[in-house]
Amino acid sequence: MERILISACLVGDNVKYDGGNNKSPLIDKLLEKYELIPFCPEVEGGLSTPRSPSERKDGRVINMDGDDVTAAFERGAELAFNICLFLKIKKVILKERSPSCGKKEIYDGSFSHKAISGMGVTAEYLASKGIEVYSEDEIESLLG
Repeated sequence: MERILISACLVGDNVKYDGGNNKSPLIDKLLEKYELIPFCPEVEGGLSTPRSPSERKDGRVINMDGDDVTAAFERGAELAFNICLFLKIKKVILKERSPSCGKKEIYDGSFSHKAISGMGVTAEYLASKGIEVYSEDEIESLLG
């Protein structure tokens, strides 16, 4: 069975900045076809749960308190890639609009819930290394 790395919040792990999750209703269908490897780059990069929300702007990741947390996000991205290498994972499913995992959109850095075109740190890093990146909005394409 093919393995897919997936944002841990999408499988129901309470790793979101606010301590919640974004469980996808399609998880059970994915599990029929794939072995899912949950991973949260923010938590694995060293951030706590809950934590202050963060957004990406001008190549950095800044939390709502004004702290630069870019290093934790970069560390999480590198760890995600290492897991992909170790487990021979070629596809990932990530949470859209996340400063780590957004594939097509991220929030604009103003903490006003305004989404802009862009990629999260982990999505961008994995894509640059040849990993196929999908957002949760594209799960259906993996089930067909």
